[in-house]
Amino acid sequence: MSSEDVLKNASTLASYNVLLQVMFRMLTFLLNAFTLRFVSKELIGVVNVRLTLLYSTIVFLSREAFRRACLSAGTGTGHNWRQIINLLWLPLPLGVLWASLLVYVWLWLLEVPDPQAVPHYGPAVGIFALAAVQELLAEPLWVLAQTHMFLKLKVVAESLAMLAKCILTVALVVSAPEWGLYIFSAAQFVYTGFLVLCYAVYFMRFLGSDDADKKYFPVHTVGDLLPCRNKGEPLIDWTMARLTWSFFKQSFLKQILTEGERYVMTFLNVLSFGDQGVYDIVNNLGSMVARFIFLPIEESFYVFFAKVLERGRNAKKQKQEEVAIVAEVLECLLKLVLVIGLIISVFGYAYSQLALDIYGGSLLSSGAGPTLLRCYSCYVLLLAVNGVTECFVFAAMSQEEVDRYNVVMLGLSGSFLLLSYILTRWAGAVGFILANCLNMSLRILHSLLYIQRYFQGSQWRPLQGLWPSPALLLALGLSAVITAISEGLFCCDSGWILRLVHIAVGAGCLLVVLVTALLTEHKLVQFVRTQLLSRYTKKDT
Repeated sequence: MSSEDVLKNASTLASYNVLLQVMFRMLTFLLNAFTLRFVSKELIGVVNVRLTLLYSTIVFLSREAFRRACLSAGTGTGHNWRQIINLLWLPLPLGVLWASLLVYVWLWLLEVPDPQAVPHYGPAVGIFALAAVQELLAEPLWVLAQTHMFLKLKVVAESLAMLAKCILTVALVVSAPEWGLYIFSAAQFVYTGFLVLCYAVYFMRFLGSDDADKKYFPVHTVGDLLPCRNKGEPLIDWTMARLTWSFFKQSFLKQILTEGERYVMTFLNVLSFGDQGVYDIVNNLGSMVARFIFLPIEESFYVFFAKVLERGRNAKKQKQEEVAIVAEVLECLLKLVLVIGLIISVFGYAYSQLALDIYGGSLLSSGAGPTLLRCYSCYVLLLAVNGVTECFVFAAMSQEEVDRYNVVMLGLSGSFLLLSYILTRWAGAVGFILANCLNMSLRILHSLLYIQRYFQGSQWRPLQGLWPSPALLLALGLSAVITAISEGLFCCDSGWILRLVHIAVGAGCLLVVLVTALLTEHKLVQFVRTQLLSRYTKKDT
């Protein structure tokens, strides 16, 4: 497959993933707004912080390293799929081990919530752990689907699973709110069960079909998906296993960075369960755009960079026609997320209080909620840039460079946890966001230096064309001033008529910004039109 074909498939995958994440976040957004009317903020805090952290920790530590290593291998000539599938079954026993260890920690070493306010905590911990292990059953199928660009499978599977989770949650919250944590535990277990079932059904129908033969699919029967050993061959590819180990050490540190504030809240008790609930709701609301736009782009274009670039070789030692495509894609991606991040930061400041008031009422719009969301709007800008830069860096690094970066990640992890604790004691929940901003800035700096070294000596300079046009920066600056004045005049203690005026002012400013971008950022607009938007209407090939 040529680099142009890989780019087209990665762009299509990014578009589908964006669509999927939009739907997920909207469903979660509506589900949280609904459940806030029926359950306490303490229960929301335990579910969204304590139990979700248990689930994400088990899943991430068990599979992330395997995914990165096996996606990098892809369909390369140096690896065979029998050994890759064998390696991909290792996350399951690893998940059981992590689940056993972490369930003990969650039940016996952490503070147990008040059973009157948050009932059924013990069983909920066990069910969330089982749900995490259950999801790992689909890991070989997920990697096969991603590597061979089964673009619609992930969308359909996760959509059906999320729909089942939301329906069950709403039904139980309305009919049996006294069940407490049982409601959310059962919903999570159903979600992972549907996910595994969808992947299993698809591959049972696909394997052995004419379509599979036409695509020269490397797996022919359902039995080939199970671990086994070919005669005369090692059970697994040990080169890939060593790369997996390097990624595992990095994944452990990345998990601390990604979920650092939850670990601090969970293990250091710097916030009450109620305050954790409010912070998590604001955090989810603030990161909604980042998650459904930036994360899918990062995941999809990591596949592109990993398949086009040869690890450990700088731009001068790669195929020059492929490096040209990579440099152009990297430049356009960075500018795209930079512009989106600036828009979110500008408009997020003036509309944070209104958004929280509409979403959760005075429970969220009073107190520290608006300040949290304003700070998070600025943090989204850093989050956007870091996602793309690390996406490229992790795809281009050699195993030795990955190992060295693990040391950097260790220092960043330690400094982040220390900063989180100190700043939270000083500024409350806002301290988490300040610590994240400082940490993310250091990660971006490291990645930018790597990218500069990577292209040094070549004719490409993808970092030089990042800044938006002066006209666009002027439009953003004026929008920031106008919307801030509008918030002071029309929001948010006034009636709905004045609130609508404030919304109209923001809509007008946003329209001016978008038109300015269309008129001045021609290369970026062309990239979005040809590589992202057009993929929604095209069928898979």
